[in-house]
Amino acid sequence: MQPFSVPVLPSAPRLRGRTALVASADRSFRQRVTQVLAGLRWQVREAEGGAQAWAEAETTLPEAMIVDTWLPDLDLHEFMSDFRESFPGVDLVTAAGADADESPRGPYRQELLYALQHSQETDTAAWNAAPALDAADLGTDRTHQIASADFSSPVILASSNHEFPIAVTASANPSNVMPIRAAQPAAGTDSNLADRLPELIGNAPVMLEVSRRVRLVASRMTPVLIEGPTGSGKELVAEALHRLSLRSRKPFVAINCAAIPEALLEAELFGHTRGAFTGAVQGRVGRIESADGGTLFLDEIGEMPLGLQSKLLRFVECGELQRVGDNETVKVDVRIVAATHRPLAQQAQSGAFRSDLYYRLAVFLIRTPALADHAQDLPLLVDHFMQKMGKDAPIKQVDQGAMAKLAAHDWPGNVRELEHVLERGVILAGDAPMLTSREIDFGFSVN
Repeated sequence: MQPFSVPVLPSAPRLRGRTALVASADRSFRQRVTQVLAGLRWQVREAEGGAQAWAEAETTLPEAMIVDTWLPDLDLHEFMSDFRESFPGVDLVTAAGADADESPRGPYRQELLYALQHSQETDTAAWNAAPALDAADLGTDRTHQIASADFSSPVILASSNHEFPIAVTASANPSNVMPIRAAQPAAGTDSNLADRLPELIGNAPVMLEVSRRVRLVASRMTPVLIEGPTGSGKELVAEALHRLSLRSRKPFVAINCAAIPEALLEAELFGHTRGAFTGAVQGRVGRIESADGGTLFLDEIGEMPLGLQSKLLRFVECGELQRVGDNETVKVDVRIVAATHRPLAQQAQSGAFRSDLYYRLAVFLIRTPALADHAQDLPLLVDHFMQKMGKDAPIKQVDQGAMAKLAAHDWPGNVRELEHVLERGVILAGDAPMLTSREIDFGFSVN
């Protein structure tokens, strides 16, 4: 798509002194829009949520505001309605390019839409390799693979501008522990790292691609199929899709199709009436119906019996379901996200999975990588889990031997196995402030 030029509108006020407000919880979105508007000689103020945007508007009295499709603290539609009433002169546009209401367009609308278009084009253009370890800071030109890193020096993470409590050190003496420092990203990778979703830990290109694909499809109704090995974070991706969608205020309902016996799975999904089967002493709403207006996450969809797949297919096609034991149909509005560790396309070709259902679920595909495919993210993941486990207790540090032992493991259970190994290590360490190689045990990790 060729960028279009922004004409000078005769009715618009003078270019100098105009202020725009960009409201979004997504820092990278704010940065991209701000950069374009600044090039058009706007003064831009940023807000991370609705409350902050309101306070900024009262202070700066902006001529225009761009609001993301989701706000973390306020309902988007209520916020825009109240904002329009309190600030009627502000040209208000959503990140989707839609008017906030039916009011006439302001004189800056074309520039605002140009800024949105250009920021979205740059969002999808540059997803190149992002280093997880900074070789210059490590004092070596070795590869950025964690397995070959020298843990006698502090590990440098290209993740943020903060110091992390976890540390990697060659000494077991806590007084010699140096914090893991956050290095500045290499040139051209800052926007990549900024666009990483907070729940998807990792700066490796394969992880950044997952975040990119989530952002592309989150605001749509498009069904999504998440494929990846066990323990690679498929449910986290599903939760991120829901959080970034317009359905985020509605339920996120997850069901593991492999964890429920086949005889009960149909009633669990579709609900049942009283007396529909032995033990059904009262009617019950199914998981699909309970997700009305929100997102339904079907984990391990490849384990669903073929007979039940046909009933699910009918719901996917028409949005209507029939409870077990009932003759009436119920209309339900849900966005379907499915996940599997199996090669579902191959199963569809062999007849082990219904091909017509597969094609309706796999409209947009997201693949979560095995931990071995982004091993350079190991320090980030270790830091994340150590801080998570340190919420109710002092955060333990990790010495050189423990980190090297973790790096040498092949992680068949992926990120979930890493979390369990670290949790077991923290328990074995007792009151000791340091996690050493003695506490790293892979023998009983649960995948």
